[in-house]
Amino acid sequence: MNRKANLLTLVLTLVLSVPAIAQARSLPDFTELAAKAGKAVVFISMEKTTQDSPMGPFRGRSPEEFFEHFFGPRQKPQPRKMLGQGSGFVISNDGLIVTNYHVVNGADKVTVRFQDDKKEYPATVVGADQETDLAVIRIKTDHSLSPLKFGDSDDVQVGEWVLAIGNPFGLDNTVTAGIISAKHRIIGAGPFDNFLQTDASINPGNSGGPLLNMDGEVIGINTAINPDADNIGFAIPSTQAAKIIALLKEGKTPQRGWLGVTIQDVSETQAKALGLPEPTGALVASVGKGAPADKGGVRQGDVILEVNGQKAEDNNDLLKKIAGLAPGDEAALVLWRNGEKVTKTVTLGQRNEKAMAAMGPDHQDQGQAATVLGMSLKPISDQEAQALGLDKPQGLLVVDVDPNTPAGEEGIRQGDVILQANQKDVNSVADLNSVIKNAEKRGAVMLLVKRQGRNSFVALPLDNK
Repeated sequence: MNRKANLLTLVLTLVLSVPAIAQARSLPDFTELAAKAGKAVVFISMEKTTQDSPMGPFRGRSPEEFFEHFFGPRQKPQPRKMLGQGSGFVISNDGLIVTNYHVVNGADKVTVRFQDDKKEYPATVVGADQETDLAVIRIKTDHSLSPLKFGDSDDVQVGEWVLAIGNPFGLDNTVTAGIISAKHRIIGAGPFDNFLQTDASINPGNSGGPLLNMDGEVIGINTAINPDADNIGFAIPSTQAAKIIALLKEGKTPQRGWLGVTIQDVSETQAKALGLPEPTGALVASVGKGAPADKGGVRQGDVILEVNGQKAEDNNDLLKKIAGLAPGDEAALVLWRNGEKVTKTVTLGQRNEKAMAAMGPDHQDQGQAATVLGMSLKPISDQEAQALGLDKPQGLLVVDVDPNTPAGEEGIRQGDVILQANQKDVNSVADLNSVIKNAEKRGAVMLLVKRQGRNSFVALPLDNK
């Protein structure tokens, strides 16, 4: 019985081992790829001078106020050197190297070191673009270089094997492998988020290094991590980066189109309130006076559905499509307005990053208020309009909100001003109730809300009013 049992165990072990052996043989071998691509990956060091106080900032006051209050006039802050490091990779035989903007931003001195080469090469910044976090630097060497080529990140599939090479925590030429976990990630890093997500280990110091496919092509530039997770990293897609790098290496600054509007995604409830068949496009929350969109006939409350015949899926997609055009280009926009499609042509301006002015202090006087949809509302007086930063008395002031109603759940707050309902001005509670009555068939009403100088749309369902 023991011999039979042993033979049976042996047979089962061999049978169970076959899939494991087959699986092991199917795993990729990264040795050749790592050795070849590693020659093009560099370690980047930078130094910059700051004028920080040696005591650091004092919460609630400037350092000058703090020291002068307690010790009298003090000496000027002394310059202090700040050190940083990152990664990069060679893209040309004449010493052009790609890295991240944040790796070299503000640097007084940039140096580059290659794998198995202790010599440090001084580098100069050729071009940099903050909005896409890309930079190109140049070095002069006395030996031949092995540049990497860009691949097509649009062809990359989720689940595909990738290799990351960089210098995490100063550990030169570290190689990590993984897969593409997701595409088109938006993580709030900048206005043109469109990241590849990977589980190939990326850490501080990997910034600017390449993410490679199995053919040794750069399909991403490692740039960000999720600090609250293990092995979740993000890379700028090569197809997006290549266009910017082509300009930067010639010392040119990317020129991006600008509409001059603030926009937001369209929720299901907002789509219902607007009569849109589906939640798509970008909802125009405000239009800058005299901006290209204003001159082209775009209005607050419009939903931008298409740009030059291409569908705008959402807020982020519209931003990228407009920024992909040049100032002076014409953008044919298909808008959703008052239940139907309207076409407008806008001549784009240069992208403008000026912040909107903040609204005045919150107003506390509740006055005579009426409750609608869980909100306590009152018309706005001349004095209140001035305090709220309004050009004239308009809209309804939210003096209280029931948190257990749709208004509270959708984020309406005390101090908000409701300017419009379903794109009609509302200056009294009667105005608002009239719009709500007409909107009952749609089952939702969309409010234009001003908060701290910014306009946004909020849609409220009417079935729980």
